[in-house]
Order: sequence, then structure tokens, then C-alpha cells
Amino acid sequence: MLLNGDCPESLKKEEAAAEPPRENGLDEADPGDETTSQEVIVIQDTGFSVKILAPGIEPFSLQVSPQEMVQEIHQVLMDREDTCHRTCFSLHLDGNVLDHFSELRSVEGLQEGSVLRVVEEPYTVREARIHVRHVRDLLKSLDPSDAFNGVDCNSLSFLSVFTDGDLGDSGKRKKGLEMDPIDCTPPEYILPGSRERPLCPLQPQNRDWKPLQCLKVLTMSGWNPPPGNRKMHGDLMYLFVITAEDRQVSITASTRGFYLNQSTAYHFNPKPASPRFLSHSLVELLNQISPTFKKNFAVLQKKRVQRHPFERIATPFQVYSWTAPQAEHAMDCVRAEDAYTSRLGYEEHIPGQTRDWNEELQTTRELPRKNLPERLLRERAIFKVHSDFTAAATRGAMAVIDGNVMAINPSEETKMQMFIWNNIFFSLAYVAPTNDLNGVRTYNAVDVEGLYTLGTVVVDYRGYRVTAQSIIPGILERDQEQSVIYGSIDFGKTVVSHPRYLELLERTSRPLKILRHQVLNDRDEEVELCSSVECKGIIGNDGRHYILDLLRTFPPDLNFLPVPGEELPEECARAGFPRAHRHKLCCLRQELVDAFVEHRYLLFMKLAALQLMQRNASQLETPSSLENGGPSSLESKSEDPPGQEAGSEEDGSSASGLAKVKELAETIAADDGTGGAAADGRERAGRHLCKELGGKAVGSISSTAFDIRFNPDIFSPGVRFPESCQDEVRDQKQLLKDAAAFLLSCQIPGLVKDCMEHAVLPVDGATLAEVMRQRGINMRYLGKVLELVLRSPARHQLDHVFKIGIGELITRSAKHIFKTYLQGVELSGLSAAISHFLNCFLSSYPNPVAHLPADELVSKKRNKRRKNRPPGAADNTAWAVMTPQELWKNICQEAKNYFDFDLECETVDQAVETYGLQKITLLREISLKTGIQVLLKEYSFDSRHKPAFTEEDVLNIFPVVKHVNPKASDAFHFFQSGQAKVQQGFLKEGCELINEALNLFNNVYGAMHVETCACLRLLARLHYIMGDYAEALSNQQKAVLMSERVMGTEHPNTIQEYMHLALYCFASSQLSTALSLLYRARYLMLLVFGEDHPEMALLDNNIGLVLHGVMEYDLSLRFLENALAVSTKYHGPKALKVALSHHLVARVYESKAEFRSALQHEKEGYTIYKTQSGAERPLRPAPLTAGFPAPQFTAPSMASVLEQLNVINGILFIPLSQKDLENLKAEVARRHQLQEASRNRDRAEEPMATEPAPAGAPEDLGSQPPAAKDPSPGVQG
Repeated sequence: MLLNGDCPESLKKEEAAAEPPRENGLDEADPGDETTSQEVIVIQDTGFSVKILAPGIEPFSLQVSPQEMVQEIHQVLMDREDTCHRTCFSLHLDGNVLDHFSELRSVEGLQEGSVLRVVEEPYTVREARIHVRHVRDLLKSLDPSDAFNGVDCNSLSFLSVFTDGDLGDSGKRKKGLEMDPIDCTPPEYILPGSRERPLCPLQPQNRDWKPLQCLKVLTMSGWNPPPGNRKMHGDLMYLFVITAEDRQVSITASTRGFYLNQSTAYHFNPKPASPRFLSHSLVELLNQISPTFKKNFAVLQKKRVQRHPFERIATPFQVYSWTAPQAEHAMDCVRAEDAYTSRLGYEEHIPGQTRDWNEELQTTRELPRKNLPERLLRERAIFKVHSDFTAAATRGAMAVIDGNVMAINPSEETKMQMFIWNNIFFSLAYVAPTNDLNGVRTYNAVDVEGLYTLGTVVVDYRGYRVTAQSIIPGILERDQEQSVIYGSIDFGKTVVSHPRYLELLERTSRPLKILRHQVLNDRDEEVELCSSVECKGIIGNDGRHYILDLLRTFPPDLNFLPVPGEELPEECARAGFPRAHRHKLCCLRQELVDAFVEHRYLLFMKLAALQLMQRNASQLETPSSLENGGPSSLESKSEDPPGQEAGSEEDGSSASGLAKVKELAETIAADDGTGGAAADGRERAGRHLCKELGGKAVGSISSTAFDIRFNPDIFSPGVRFPESCQDEVRDQKQLLKDAAAFLLSCQIPGLVKDCMEHAVLPVDGATLAEVMRQRGINMRYLGKVLELVLRSPARHQLDHVFKIGIGELITRSAKHIFKTYLQGVELSGLSAAISHFLNCFLSSYPNPVAHLPADELVSKKRNKRRKNRPPGAADNTAWAVMTPQELWKNICQEAKNYFDFDLECETVDQAVETYGLQKITLLREISLKTGIQVLLKEYSFDSRHKPAFTEEDVLNIFPVVKHVNPKASDAFHFFQSGQAKVQQGFLKEGCELINEALNLFNNVYGAMHVETCACLRLLARLHYIMGDYAEALSNQQKAVLMSERVMGTEHPNTIQEYMHLALYCFASSQLSTALSLLYRARYLMLLVFGEDHPEMALLDNNIGLVLHGVMEYDLSLRFLENALAVSTKYHGPKALKVALSHHLVARVYESKAEFRSALQHEKEGYTIYKTQSGAERPLRPAPLTAGFPAPQFTAPSMASVLEQLNVINGILFIPLSQKDLENLKAEVARRHQLQEASRNRDRAEEPMATEPAPAGAPEDLGSQPPAAKDPSPGVQG
């Protein structure tokens, strides 16, 4: 939590409770459940203030909380403008030193108003180094080079460039309301219809980045370390400084502080020089000797503390930028030292030893988790260790590929080599790692006590894929045969099992839908497993049960695994399956398995209902069963025979499906005409139905309950099953075929349908991949998705999806080729090779020539190529002969082989022409996928006279990192409950829950995280609806900054956040800011996708309305008419959105007094409303009619513009009187009680229902337009 909005990064507040909180039952509750309606116990910690006395400045007071540690006060002081130059001090209370790591509540006598004294301590070498590092950080605090270079978890943010820092408190100045001429004309390239897509505006130069030069050089002196006789005088180290005035001085860091000595570059003289000034702080010494330093350092610190904390806090995982401006490479002693000394395998904060990653990762998992504070502590520890491990693993993987780590088996060939660095194990492989990582992710999420997985990170760098894993204690001393006590090390020949492993894995089998099964080993003995045979169990020397090699956690995907003698269902055969894939490890995604099981559950319930009706039909003489309207009301639903299910069950919304299921379950229970108690009857009915149809019809493994599980070893090469299990194996094979068919007949059509209805709005490759994965569709099905889009009747309404899909297909195919291409490039030819590849891929120049490394540097002696070179040290120049024709031929070939899609293009220009792509978008996509960083400049892609890229344009190549994302479960439950409350219209309660979720997210993740970002966005929206614009602005500003820092400055999510912020700025009368934010969002949208996207209609409506508000009518019309065109294309000419668009255009014509055009548009809109609602709908003013006195037109009122802005952004205020509100509340409460009652009745016994449906919003609240692709629900007040 941030205190009064400006506390430093270090103050990630500890919010864990002071008193043990009463348990709020949240962990058992289902996230969407109503349990949280009993008031949630908010974890309070009452803060108090203390007075700080520091040398040389006025005393000041500081707000602290009892949970904080003393060291957090240290951090605050090191961040404050007036005390930031101190690092080596202790805090004293009544003459007693406070321990660094003790919590404030444990300090005796510390209370409201206590005085803490800052006392300077003597330096040690370590403290002196920390001090110099801190001073260097202060000097670099506004310099963005770390963010461009992707180091130390720095990343970029450009929001302040567009807001001029006038949000939040200072935003209360009613800026731009007096209609002082705001310059509203956007740059030419932002206007609708512009073909220009410049790159430079992506990273505008921030004024603060031209750093004020305080010193020319600050570096370690060559006289280090001090000789013995000087050590005995207290010398710790020597620094060399050149001041801004060009004075060269040598400085001694001693135990008592810093002073000038008489050494020069060539002559060592450690005696003090004049002025003989000893200062405890290096900054104070430099202030004495350099007037420029004194002036500029003060200005720099002022600017530093004015920046929003979110611009400075480190992100949990490194974010890389794919473009960067040309930067000066400045001398930097700390950076130089880091590169060569301490960081090679040693982490700073544990002096003198490497970190035992495995021990840290496993110990955090063992922390207690009985109540909320314990779980928070545990999740925070897991997250922190995990992000540290990811950073270390990434550094190690790069060191391995760059050839800086010795292999532990150097004699083997390159791809078999293994490495150990910093207690992390590295190996090179390509396919298995991502599957293995998904397995680790899954088992971590199930989180069974006593079962341990390895820390796993997969890093793609310079064309190689490296897996980094923590090391099981003792594994390196033993043979693998001795270690493995569960699973198989030779692909199923010898298989062993272990009762403890079976017991642990049994607990994961239900959530992961894994079947416990028997396999045969090489001696034909039956061995029982509860995972795939590849999964190995090893007990480490620490006594923990580890599982590893989880690459076959999920069942195989038969569409990509041709098995001789096995026929696939006809849906698969029609689509051209099975097709052989590159490798045999194609698995179904966990999301698909879950969706398939749920689909089968609905099918099962429908079959049950059918059975029931047939039984009831034969029992017509007992009319009682029909009186409650059960079966008759169900008839409509269950008439279609199960065969049609696949097609009809496309509603991807599990909520509605599960609601139906509950209804059915109740009916079955109520109608079991045995006259027994309902619960009894339901139990019997369930068993009876399962027996009658469960196993046979839907593939359930149990005859008494609905339970579908998969055997992950089916179709595994080399695995054999005992005779006794043949029936089970046959059923399992069928289940796998059904799942493969389900993906093609349900999930892919469901995705296309969602895209058509704009339920999902992908904007770039990454967002498309995400919506596919959420539905369990692997990327290898991309070609199939595109084929279905092409065949779709409303093809043009899916234009945007098709474009994104084709772009993704091309860049992924190019990435596959690039990978192998890079493996043949030596380090010195890297930038030449990458620029040559980009020229062949994107430049219209027909025959680019690769620049080989300069001849004068090529040595005369070429050594013979060794078999065991380090991975990244190839020395051939085969890459230089690639041509654009050859590359594009390979891309088309790869698209056909991998995605089974025929690209119709032989050059980049044909691709752009045929599919309407943009070269700048393709450059962004390939750079993000491969880690390339290019120079920020305008590239002439279309020039036929010179290539677009030179080797100077390739600045860097970064790793692309995949890792597990640990979750904050309690915070997430609070967030979901808050969303549910909001959907029911309880805004205040929802707001409280979401605020609490925000506290918990901050607690677990620290201040910066994707999930915190979603939380802030929803809070801002709620505050806005409740009329608190200032709070909405402050929260949304944080959401924008966080999205830029954590997801990327041009990520589609960031574009969304900019739009929301613009709306709240407009409502707070900051018109020019609102406009510049919208223009920024439009520019990013053009760069990332282009103009022709449904989201662009929303953006242009926003821009048009704001321009209308500031009386820029002609400009406003350009945007609104573009929005109208785009809406008409994507929603069809008869959609309500289009009617609204007509109305907005008409209003502008009206303001321009062009009534004929206005009338025309109002008529169009009116016609749509009439056809849609069948009656005149008093939603909009009726069309203007002639024959009234000429009206006096003035500018539209801000209120009316704001009202329209709210409508198009999916926020609808419904005017209700106080009495209406009371009635509404009573009605909602009444329904709520009814739901509760029926739920309690249901809870008695229900073997079949898997999860309760989340409560939907009551109908009374009026319908609202779909929210602007906002994960938060559309909200009404």
C-alpha cells in the first residue's frame, strides 16, 4: 500500500494483521459464492507518526505502521529529497539502537510522537560500496537507459509526457474550461485515412531525460585496493572523479567518511589534500568542491521526488522494449564492476555465498497457510523467491549461450551439454521445455502439501532454447537409476511405483482429471501409476518428494498424432486430420480438458432429463410429478437428441450452462417419484442415472458419479497395458478421439462466434494467442481458425481477426526460420545477420547484401571447427546468402507444414497487398517474438533503392522468458466477489471488496503487477460512476502507469487504459489532456494493428465527442464519420451501435447548422431503433422536423457531451427516484434470500454439480450496452 501517494518503492506495506483475524471462510468459499456477503473482516493496522531527527535538517514527522520493519524507515530516509544522500546510519530511540530487522510493534516504548534520532555509523568496505552505488543511482534516477537496456527490472512509461503532470492533486485547476484556445489538431499521421505509420512517436523524448550533468566521471580508482599500511589508517577504497568544471580529483573512502587525497593518475599519495574537509556523505563532499554539482544535484532530486512512484518502482519481472533511441554510452563504475565481479553467480544480498534456490523455493511452499495472514505471508514469499529465481535463471541462460559457462559434460556434442551456474541447472532442448513448464505450472496451482516441483524457467535466446531448473539436493552425486523410485527413465521399459507417490498424486488426479492406471514393465509385471510414465519421482537428500519431467501431464492431441490402425471421428477427418506434427509431444491444453469435461457434464444432465421425461411419460398416472412444472418446462431444452449436442453447445459461457445444469439436477431430485426425502432421492437418481447412462454415454469412469478422467499414457510409444484393462483402454482411446473432435467442432467455432459477436476483441498477435489459449486451442490450430474465418458467412465482420491471424501466422513461421538461421551466426556477425534477415523479411529492396565482419579483423588462422563449441559460437557465414525470395518461399512452406495454411504471397509486398497488413506491425510482432531491439527511427520499408535496415539499426537481442506466475489466491477471491457484487448493483459493497483485494494484491505482489492493474481499473470505474472523479482519476492514472510498465507501452491493454483515463480527464474538465491521451491511444492502435478495427470505432467516437465539445466541428466529423463507417462494417448496418453513431454525427451537423445532413443521419438512426425495438423508442431525440423558428445554436454543453461519452463507453446512468431505489434494493434483497434458501436446500447432498453458478445481475437494473472490452463488468448506478 502506498502512503499518501508518494512513498517510495521500499515501502511495500506489510498489511498482515496485528491481531489474529477471525477466519472469514474465504478459502473454502467458491470465488463467485455469496459467502463474502457476511461483512469481510478488513485487515486493519492502525498507523501512528514518529518524529525523525537527522543531522543538518529540520526535524520532520513520518507516518508508520506497527507491521513495518525498522529497515523500511531506513529506505524512506534514503528516498527522501533531504536525507537521500545518507546510507550508513542507525536509528536510536532514547539512546538505544533499533535492530534493522525487528518489527516496529516489537520495539519497546515506540508510540505516537516518539523521537527517532539518525546517528551516522562508521563505514566498512561493504557500506562504502553501498554508498557509492546509491549515489550513482541518485545521479541516474531520471536516466531511462536501464529501461531501454532491460536491466534491473526497469521499464518505460510515457504517460507523464501526455499529461504534463497535471493529474491528481494539481488536476483540480480547471484546466482548459475557460475555452482558452486549446490546440486540438492532431499530427497528420493520427487523422483518419492517413497511410503514414511513423515509429518515432512511439517513444517520445521526455523533457526530464536530458539529464542534468552533475559530474563528468565517477569511477573506481586504479589505486584500489588500499595497501596494508593505508588499511591500518582506515582507508577502504579510492574513487576518481572529474567534476563538471573539469577538475580531476582523487577521493579516499575511509571508515570515518570521504575526503580528497593527493594522488594523481600516475602518482600515489594518500595524504589528505586541501580543502581538508571530511564528510560522512560523498554528496556533501562533492557539494563542497563543485558548484555545478551542488546546483544540479539539488534540481535533480527535486525532479526525482516529483515523479509518480509508479514510474520508479521496479517491476517483478523484466520487461524489454523492442525499440530504443540511439543512446550515449556513459562511463559508469558500478555497471562496469557488476559486469565483471560480484554478479557472476553471487547475489548481492547474501554476503559471500550463492543462494540455494531449491531450498528457498521449497521452504516458501512449506510455510503454514491456515488463515489469511499466514497465506498472505506464504504467497508473498513464494512470489518474491520466484521472481528472483526467474531473473537469475535468465542471466544464467544468457551466460550459457554466450559461452561464458563451462559445461559439466564438455566432451559431448553441443546440444547434449549441461551446465550449472549459481545453483541452477541448464540444459538445451527445444520441444519438451514448454510442455514441462505447463506441467509444473499445473501442479503448482493444485498445490498439494508434500509434493514438490522444481523451479523451472524456459529462456529463448539467440536461436537456442534453454531450460533452467533448480537442483534436487543430492541428485548430482547419484546415478539416475538409483534416484528414480517412481515412473520410468527409459520411456516405459522399466517402470517403478511407490505408495507415497501414488497417495500424493492421487490428490492431484481429480482437479487435473488424471486417471490412476496400470501399465506393464519389461518383466510384464503390472505397475500402478497416477501420472504419465515419463513423470519421475525422486526423493531428494532433504527427504522431499519431487516430481519432474511433467511433459506429458495432459493427454495427447490425436489430431496431430497419427496412430496406425486408429480412425478419428468424422469431424477430424473432414478437417484433414490426423496430421503428423514436428514432434510426438502434442498435448491438449488444460483449458481444453476442463471445457470438454464441463461440456460432457451438460450432455450428461440433458441425457438425464431425457431419461426422466421418458420415465415420467410412462408414469403419467402419478400427476404429482408434473405439477411442479419440471419436465414440461424442460422439454424444449432436451428434445434435441444428444447427437446434435456438439453443435448446439457452443455457448462458451460456463455460467449459463452450469445454471441449466443445477436446474436439471434439482428437477431430477424433485421428480424421483420414490416419495423418499429429496436428498435421498437425488442420491439415488444420480446413481441410477450414472448406472443407466453415465459410463456408456459420456465416458465417466465411475458408475455412481459423474467423473471423467484421462489416462496420459494412452498412445505413448513403448507403453503397454495389462490384458485386464483392455476395456478401460478402449474407452480411454475413444475419450481422446472425442476430445480431439470437441476441439474442432465446439471450441474453434465457439471462438469464431465470440469474435463475430465482439465478445472478445483481439488487437494483436499476443491477444489473439491469449483468447485461443483460454479456450484450450493450441497455436498449431491457427490455420484451422483462419480457414473457418474465411468460410464464415459474415466474413467481412471478421476482417480484423483474419488480419491478426495472418500476421501471427507469418511472423511465427518467420520466427521458426529465424531460430535456425541465428544458430549459425557467430557473435561478431550478430547485428549484420539480424539486419540482413529483417531486410529479407520486410524490405522491398530486391537484393539486400549482407555485410560480413570487416576483412581487416578476420584473422589469418582459421581454427578447425570443434565438435563441442559453446552453443553460441558458430563460425560459418552461410546466413549471408539468404535472399528475400528464398525467405518468403520458406515462410510459405513453414506456414503450410506447421499450420496447414496456404499463404498466397511470394514477397512481403504481396503479403501486405493481399492481406492488408502493415510492415511496421510485422516488425513489432517479429521483434517481440524473437527479442530483437531496433533503433527508433523511420524505416523506409518500401524503398526499392536501398535496404530498410543497416547493421547499426539492430541495437540488441534480448531473451524471451517463459515462467510460472504464482497467484495471490485470497486477493483474487476478494476481487471476484467484488465483481459479483457490482454486477448485482451493490456498488459500495463491491467497491469495499475490491479495495480490500487491492490491499492483498499489493501485499503479495508488491506495488507492480498485471492483476493489480485490473483491480485499479475497476476501482477507477466504480469511483467514476459514484461521482468521485478525483479518485477515479488517481486510480486510473496508476492503472495506466502500471500497464505501461508491466505489459508494455503499446500493449493493447495499455491502449484501453489510456481511453478510460481520457474519459475521466474529460469529466474533470481537463479537456486538452483528454484529447492528447485519446490521440496517443489512436496512434498506438494504428501502429499495433491499423485503422480497420472495431475498437477504432469506439476510439474515434470518443475523440469526435471531445472535439465536438470544444467546437472543432470539422475535425470532429472526420473522426465520427470514420467511426460510423467502421461500426457499420463490423456490426452490420442495422446494429444499435450504428444508430448511436448516426445520432452522434447528426449532433455535429446540427451544431454546424447543416440541418439537411443532420436530419438525414437522425432518420437513419431512427429507422434502426424502430426496426430493432419494433416501436418508437424514446431513447434519442426524435428526428428534427421542419417548420419551427430557426434555433440559436451554441456550443454543446459539457454535460451533454459527457453523457454521450458515458453511453459509448458502456456506462449507463439510470435516473431513479429515491423511492425507486428503495424498492429496487428490497427486490434485490428478496431475490437474494430466495437464492440463499434454495442454495442451502441444494447443499444437502449433490454428487453431480461441480460448481455453483455465479449470481447473475438482476434484470431490474436495465440493460446496458456491452462494456468497452473491459474485463470489469459493465456497471450501472
